[in-house]
Amino acid sequence: MSFPDITPSLKAAMPELRGRLLANQSLAELTWFRVGGPAQVLFTPADEDDLAYFLAHLAGDIPVYVVGVGSNLIVRDGGIAGAVIRLGPRAFGDAIASGDVLTAGTAALDKRVAEVAASANIGGLEFYFGIPGTIGGALRMNAGANGGETKDVLIEARGVGRDGAKYVFSNADMKFVYRNSGVDPSIIFTSARFRGAIRDADAIRARMAEVQNHRETAQPIREKTGGSTFKNPPGHSAWKLVDAAGCRGLRVGGAQVSEMHCNFLINTGDATAHDIETLGETVRERVKANSGIELHWEIKRIGIP
Repeated sequence: MSFPDITPSLKAAMPELRGRLLANQSLAELTWFRVGGPAQVLFTPADEDDLAYFLAHLAGDIPVYVVGVGSNLIVRDGGIAGAVIRLGPRAFGDAIASGDVLTAGTAALDKRVAEVAASANIGGLEFYFGIPGTIGGALRMNAGANGGETKDVLIEARGVGRDGAKYVFSNADMKFVYRNSGVDPSIIFTSARFRGAIRDADAIRARMAEVQNHRETAQPIREKTGGSTFKNPPGHSAWKLVDAAGCRGLRVGGAQVSEMHCNFLINTGDATAHDIETLGETVRERVKANSGIELHWEIKRIGIP
């Protein structure tokens, strides 16, 4: 499907805009699942000021969505009506260390942040080496792995509101909980500062190697997947509940529960977003029937079915 092209009216209303506007841009290639429909408008801002200008001049009735590298995302087959904003690595991908503090743009890959920290002998950020996303997603979801979470290392984050205003959030302001932040969902994070601890370089690299080895041996990282599908319920592991419900290897169309790690869904080649989401909902139903426990999605799902 395609949407009405609103880019001419947007450009007319925003004569000083410097970023790129694309109409009816496919989003499938921007997600790790490689599925989904188009964005009515895809906007890539030139920098934080350009983002603020765009939001300040965007009509209030136009929905806004943000995508990163699409590692924890299902874009539904009908696409997304409104404006999809993607912060590019050129403007938002820097990661710079100074002392025990690391500053990163929110388009910086989590893995790169871990690498830059290690190069500066900053320990405590090794867990990011095992998270296949960007710092923007890490802030929104309190991303964590291998015993570490974003809330453990964040000093503050910067962001832009739907009205174009700029904000700074302390760690406490973020209202972190398990796999979520309490900050208004309309805020688009642009950068963050983290504090680690100066440690032995060999120890940091050894820890990163452990994290990488765990990913390669326990997760289907070479498949078209979206990472962990469901949050771990209190006191339980989601994958164990999925396995106990007999869902390992379960298929819907071209979507399958991974045989290697059954909290991962994979696109075997020809899956639609509907296949993947239906499979996830089928798993949730079977787990609820088997254990009485309701699983909640960790993967974000946006767009028109």
